[in-house]
Amino acid sequence: MNVEGHRPHGWLVIDKPEGMTSSSVVGRVRRLTGTRPVGHAGTLDPLATGVLPVALGEATKTTSFAMTFTKSYRVTVAWGEERSTDDREGDVVAASGRRPTVEEVSAALPHFIGTLSQRPPAFSAIKVSGRRAYAIARSGGTPELADRTVVVYDLRLVSGDRNAVSLEVDCGKGFYVRALARDLGRSLGTLGYVQRLRRTRVGPFTESAAISLDSLGDLVHSARLIEVLQPLLTALDDIPALAVSDLDATKIRHGQRIMVSSPAVDGLVVVVHDGRPVALARSDHGSVAPVRVFNL
Repeated sequence: MNVEGHRPHGWLVIDKPEGMTSSSVVGRVRRLTGTRPVGHAGTLDPLATGVLPVALGEATKTTSFAMTFTKSYRVTVAWGEERSTDDREGDVVAASGRRPTVEEVSAALPHFIGTLSQRPPAFSAIKVSGRRAYAIARSGGTPELADRTVVVYDLRLVSGDRNAVSLEVDCGKGFYVRALARDLGRSLGTLGYVQRLRRTRVGPFTESAAISLDSLGDLVHSARLIEVLQPLLTALDDIPALAVSDLDATKIRHGQRIMVSSPAVDGLVVVVHDGRPVALARSDHGSVAPVRVFNL
């Protein structure tokens, strides 16, 4: 992590406000920090709030790894209606007078834990024949979306009444909380949609570390950005590190392959020198070739 020459490299955990798109947040961070490139690790719907990890500078080379992290959400599911977007922003497309009891909801939750088949919402960013599903849906079409295999690690009932319940969910990549609300409602003989949604964690990026965009503006203007910037390596915690010499670090930075006498692991590694990341590389029986070099 560094902020030398006003070019920070690392991760910010932004508490995304309701009503903003994730790309709008990225644009705001880019303007506030004066940094390029900037990216994020996992889109949040405009309705949703909470943890949006934003990568600055060379950290953008690690966003694909951050997107695989387990994510945690708090969601309020309202009963009695199904909506076009599967959340409160959509049009009502069906209604039901049935209201499940809290006990019925609790009994149904175990069926939504584990490896599941889930059909994404019609209003999603998945491409169908080259077009985003939401673009097809907005134009009045019905996107043909195939079921996907997703993983739910845990699903907990927090509170509820006959009109809505509050749940906490820990899930893997590609899981749609809006689809959970839809499918849970149908399984209970009623209809459901997301009323409120907040992401509380993306892997090591937690709600407790999140800052608002207003706070970010204050930190940037007071030159205290480094206080909240998390290291580039945060997104690579699960990848083994390989410490190398001065000479080998130079070779890797120039795209050259190096040989190591006793590799700790074969596969993807993070090459480090003096505690700083040099590159993502692939190790194969002592031969280490750079995949993505960090220009730090």
